[in-house]
Amino acid sequence: MVTRSGSPDTANGDSSASRRLSLGDFGAFAVGWFASGHFAYVNNEEGIHVLVGGNALNLPGIHFNFLIVLVIAMILTTIAGMIIGLPTLRLRGDYIAIVTLAFGEIIGRLAVNLDGTTILGGTPITAGRQGISPVDRIDLPFLDPFTVLDKKPWYWFALFLVVVVLFVNFRLRDSRMGRAWVALREDEIAAVAMGVPAVKTKLMAYASGAAFGGISGAFLASLLNTVNADQFQFSFSILVLAMVILGGLGSIWGVVIGALVLSFINNYLIPDVINDLPSNVGLDFDMTQITFAVYGFLLLIMMILRPQGLLPDRRHKMELVDNVETTDETLYTARA
Repeated sequence: MVTRSGSPDTANGDSSASRRLSLGDFGAFAVGWFASGHFAYVNNEEGIHVLVGGNALNLPGIHFNFLIVLVIAMILTTIAGMIIGLPTLRLRGDYIAIVTLAFGEIIGRLAVNLDGTTILGGTPITAGRQGISPVDRIDLPFLDPFTVLDKKPWYWFALFLVVVVLFVNFRLRDSRMGRAWVALREDEIAAVAMGVPAVKTKLMAYASGAAFGGISGAFLASLLNTVNADQFQFSFSILVLAMVILGGLGSIWGVVIGALVLSFINNYLIPDVINDLPSNVGLDFDMTQITFAVYGFLLLIMMILRPQGLLPDRRHKMELVDNVETTDETLYTARA
């Protein structure tokens, strides 16, 4: 599930999509910490159980209802997003993208190496590459617990989360904070001169984006039934960033379309339709080995033929297609 808004990341460019993916780690580990037997020694090995049922009531460790875990994941990722955002407030453009990618790698390395740091009776914080497993399945009120074999409840719950995130993003976009994000993205100096608090606005952008990442990470951890440091690869961040660029920067529906298109290409077109194409012409490889080359080719074609994306934001479309932008010359003419 990809959760990516058109507004929160606009305060400092779309490199924040990568930050959100890296902060999804915290959401996943929130499930590992609060919905599994990882901390088996708490409460004299009897465990802590909050609004859970079934087998989870008899297991050691900390077991919270998944809805509570979602809230905890959002809180953890929001705090982490604001902490990571503080050193990058004065950066712009390529520099903030570089720092964002660096933080993503740092979080991944911490997840690997914190297996040697123990708390609560000698339990490692992350368990490294060995991972935290198993974690509790989603158990919602008035519904049967989710199972491994029946994927329909997972699909409908993921779709529900996507609808909620889209609704929140549309409301954010049309709010005062959303307009402040757009103002900072278009011209930070002018926005600050008009009274927009840059620090507060940027931190709110980081916090809201990180919270959505925490939701995604928590859902993914419960779906996979495990949390380990190798689940969140840098390549997946690139895939999500490609969805944003393909769909259209600043456009919520554009990002949804980009996610659908790339998911179709990644999960069906390349492995099932054109996978054997190279071998049919005498080449010794298959298309799954050059998946990212295919993504790069698609992005290159998009940058040449349709730089605004499949469904761009109106403001970006005016800048890139209609060549309507405010320059010093037009401002001088207006004053005259």
